[in-house]
Amino acid sequence: VQLQASGGGLVQAGGSLRLSCAASGPTFNIYNMGWFRQAPGKEREFVAAISWSGSSTYYADSVKGRFTISRDNAKNTVYLQMNSVKPEDTAVYYCAAASYLATVASRYDYWGQGTLVTVSS
Repeated sequence: VQLQASGGGLVQAGGSLRLSCAASGPTFNIYNMGWFRQAPGKEREFVAAISWSGSSTYYADSVKGRFTISRDNAKNTVYLQMNSVKPEDTAVYYCAAASYLATVASRYDYWGQGTLVTVSS
């Protein structure tokens, strides 16, 4: 499966942004999906994950209550709604697909190219 992330940009602190990840291929709906991010000089970190059916979601503590992951299997797309963003949310955001629902990057088999989110204070 190929993944294409989009929706990044510049947003003020306290604002909102929605990231999208479009997948190609007929088997998108069997993959669990995740969002990760990597800030300059830092390691890639887990942000959120959603099961293939959408019935289970997981979030990093740092984004819980502010970010929402969702998916539309009919559109082969997964979303990350980012609300009440903070300057520390600034990073390149990556979407990824995995056979098993996971919060660890090494468990993901396919990765998108990343989209940059910059939050100004």
